[in-house]
Amino acid sequence: MGRLIVCNIMSLDGFYASTEGNPLVLPMDAAFDAYNLERIRAAEALLLGAGSYRMFMGFWPAQAANPEAGEVNQEFGGIYGRIPVNVISDSLTDEELANWREQTTVVPRAQAHAHVEKLKAGATGDIVTFGSRITWNALLAAGLVDEVHLIVGATGLGEGTPIFTAPVSGLSLAESRRFDGSGNVLLRYTVS
Repeated sequence: MGRLIVCNIMSLDGFYASTEGNPLVLPMDAAFDAYNLERIRAAEALLLGAGSYRMFMGFWPAQAANPEAGEVNQEFGGIYGRIPVNVISDSLTDEELANWREQTTVVPRAQAHAHVEKLKAGATGDIVTFGSRITWNALLAAGLVDEVHLIVGATGLGEGTPIFTAPVSGLSLAESRRFDGSGNVLLRYTVS
């Protein structure tokens, strides 16, 4: 049985993005990239919301052959170009899927829980979610998330988009990790 792993960055004061919805205000440094690369290397599939799918697939696959991209970004690009992607969406268009149709499965929101249960039952490895805050919060509330990996950035935003959409309980700290040369820390929680 596969595990659904949520990986996100947040500010010290619990925000996922600025008030305008921009997550790039958070300190996404080399440690953040290295950890996410570790997670996607271990992944059998990705699970994304529509907004994250548009952003990630619009950027990452092209990095595989980009001579100006660093080694980490090139590897990310190669993985994004071939990994199976499941997208929870009622809004993606055929045009947005065109380049990645063969590796992408689109699931309507009304069928998300059943699809994730089936996906986990058929998987032998990790199913990883990056970004996709609305999607994974709904799956967390439904008891379908196995672990939440939060990289806490060494910054406070004061206001913005909260990482959680509702109160959360049942999280047990499984690991905390400091990264050399970074003010970011990893908090890895299992969900009971």
